[in-house]
Amino acid sequence: MDIIKARVPGYSGIQHIHIQDGVIQRVEPMGQSVASVIPIHEPLLDAGEDWISLGGVDLQINGALGLAFPNLASEHLEKLAEISQFLWQQGVDAFLLTLVTTSVENIQRSLATIAKFVEQIQPTQTNAAQLLGVHLEGPFLNPEKRGAHPAEYLLPLTVDQVKRVLGDYAHLVKAVTLAPELDPTGDAIAYLRSLGITISLGHSQATAAQAQQAFAQGATMVTHAFNAMPTLHHREPGLLGAAIADPNVQCGFIADGQHVSPIMLDILLRASRYDQGLFLVSDALAPLGLPDGIYPWDTRRIEVKNGTARLPAGTLAGTTLPLLVGVQNLLRWKICDVELAIALATTSPRHAIGLWSGKFEEDCPYRGQPARNLLRWSLDSATQSLAWQRLGT
Repeated sequence: MDIIKARVPGYSGIQHIHIQDGVIQRVEPMGQSVASVIPIHEPLLDAGEDWISLGGVDLQINGALGLAFPNLASEHLEKLAEISQFLWQQGVDAFLLTLVTTSVENIQRSLATIAKFVEQIQPTQTNAAQLLGVHLEGPFLNPEKRGAHPAEYLLPLTVDQVKRVLGDYAHLVKAVTLAPELDPTGDAIAYLRSLGITISLGHSQATAAQAQQAFAQGATMVTHAFNAMPTLHHREPGLLGAAIADPNVQCGFIADGQHVSPIMLDILLRASRYDQGLFLVSDALAPLGLPDGIYPWDTRRIEVKNGTARLPAGTLAGTTLPLLVGVQNLLRWKICDVELAIALATTSPRHAIGLWSGKFEEDCPYRGQPARNLLRWSLDSATQSLAWQRLGT
């Protein structure tokens, strides 16, 4: 079924999405006569100038449906399959399963479980978010900016320690969050880059100069902008300031209204060229998909209220809001238009992790994607609220 009269993020005007055998072939401007390019018997979906997009890609999600990913074990394979299906229902096409700081033994057990899932179960799934690999958020973090990460499991940033953590599963790890000031030589970053792993700076006290050095060595991302890093200062812009100024670096950010003030997000979006320098993440914890309440979290407990999770002392641990709520929030806060808000959760993270070149004029990110994954976004003009639905349901 081809789709006509659609607005598509990244393309000007009204578009026609060509689909063959359930796969998107191309996106092109609507012609004067649809009949001239589509056989008369071909079924059509008239989008009525609604927005049509790919599903989201979440590069930082720590668990869902009560399962914290650092606790993964072989008995959780079916639960992981259930989570993948749940995420697809939440509008997510793909995700990086995030392992926060824990013991090396826990990391290795989780990686072994993920390897089994990717090999045995994921190929059999339909209507499920694709597990792209693993995002290691730690354990190579600055203790002064560890946030909710347990101090006893933090490790020095050396090549030997990186090899110890990765073990036999380096091929599964697609991104690592680290504090670059822990290794002034840059040897660890160079080693990770040699494995094709994306480097994201975070949980760090890095100065602007230290961040720039890490970017020159190959770091291309920043983990949850503003959180667990020095604040912007007019004489020492720090890690975030250096990232905003570098056109080759993209910053992940959380749009739940708790991690970062909407006013500061407005400033960040303007300064970072919106979808060119930023992408949305959920940073969702294990209670994603469950009601508010008190839940176990490693050896501690977190309390979830209105989708925000905190430790007993009040430290912000994360959120339990789905990725696409961030899109809706950006529009509700009136700091982003519909096209850019959608792009921040769909095409921008694909670019950040290397799934797409980032250049619409040269490379269509929609081409080759399953049409069942497409989302249709409808804007209520009276309330300015944004709703979405899967076209494949």
